[in-house]
Amino acid sequence: MKLPRIKFGRPQQWAALLLLVFLAECLWVVGRQQLSQQDYRYAECGREMWERPSPLAGYFTTCGNLNGDGTFAYRVAGLPLTVQRLAMLGADKLRKPENRLYAQSSLNGSTWEARHELFSVKYLLHLPFIFFAIWLGGGLWWVCRRLFGNEGGFFALGLYCFCPAIVRSAVTPNNEVLAMWGLYGLVYTAMGVAHAMQGPRSKWRPRIALLTLALGLTAAAHLLAAIIGFAMAVVWMMYLAQRRRSYVMQILVFSAIGALAILFASYAFRPAPFSYVFTGGGARFWFALDGAKRFFLSTANAPIIVATLVALLLYISTRRCRYFGNTAPLVMVLLLFPLVTTQTISQPWLWALPFLFTFVGGVFADVLEMRQRKMFLALSGAILLMQFILCLSLLPEIAR
Repeated sequence: MKLPRIKFGRPQQWAALLLLVFLAECLWVVGRQQLSQQDYRYAECGREMWERPSPLAGYFTTCGNLNGDGTFAYRVAGLPLTVQRLAMLGADKLRKPENRLYAQSSLNGSTWEARHELFSVKYLLHLPFIFFAIWLGGGLWWVCRRLFGNEGGFFALGLYCFCPAIVRSAVTPNNEVLAMWGLYGLVYTAMGVAHAMQGPRSKWRPRIALLTLALGLTAAAHLLAAIIGFAMAVVWMMYLAQRRRSYVMQILVFSAIGALAILFASYAFRPAPFSYVFTGGGARFWFALDGAKRFFLSTANAPIIVATLVALLLYISTRRCRYFGNTAPLVMVLLLFPLVTTQTISQPWLWALPFLFTFVGGVFADVLEMRQRKMFLALSGAILLMQFILCLSLLPEIAR
């Protein structure tokens, strides 16, 4: 497989600048946060997964069955701390026995006990989740730019970077931002596989491997997100594959088997805790509009709400806007916003936001090619500016 040639021109530079602004927002919030009991829980459970899974029968860590959470966020939170601890202990063994610093120290204990030995715990704990949020932002821009051009990509990325809900999810250890990252990647990777199926089979394999990885990591973050992503992958691939539809189910079956192997590996290949995936009820859901109300009735999202209403009106009234590139993310938004989980505490409405920004960016990109370009260009700029101001004003509140 030949790696694609990476071009870092002016559009990539502007996108990188937006993501740097997003990074600055997140670092400003993290710098003013205090480590909470929930932070220590994610760190402790994650370190146990990497270092010493619980010997108790049926349990993976001393945290119990993780309240139905996926393992992904715990591993992401614990990995930097585990690596730092092992590096410090490894360096200590290079010293003479009488000069060793950590032979009997609290570095061998819990994160709370080792908090004075480990350094930059707060940043090590939070930066991986910021990284995944930035990764998702880069993926959002890449998808929107490929579908709608530079203007649609920048508008969607701007809404993403200046959304307080996105910033809030990025600055705390949680599975929601990872499920959001995985579900968005899973859906558009499935579309990429379907498009690749129109070409030679040599181009199928790397995309199928990427689809398998996306499905497995999404399942490790949240089982419901993986199930929804798999179901929608079937729909979109059947729609796009055309003459190759007979291969779709074969590809998805193999991807599902590979994803189960990845999920099993996230439980360190231990059958007892892995069985909780099937018995814990983490994928149980129902329908309610609580999440949608919380987002769309918040004054913090007023410019995004205006952009959404304008995009819906244009989508309904303008034939130019009604095509697959805009319809697919709109369907995902309408599917995810009404969902609520009944067995675990999660926020499926948050998973819908990247699809919402994709839809809005696509519609605005379409109308920017019409005669009313100047009017919608001014509207787009005003929306981004107001959302940026609102987001900055809410950063102190997010940090509390």
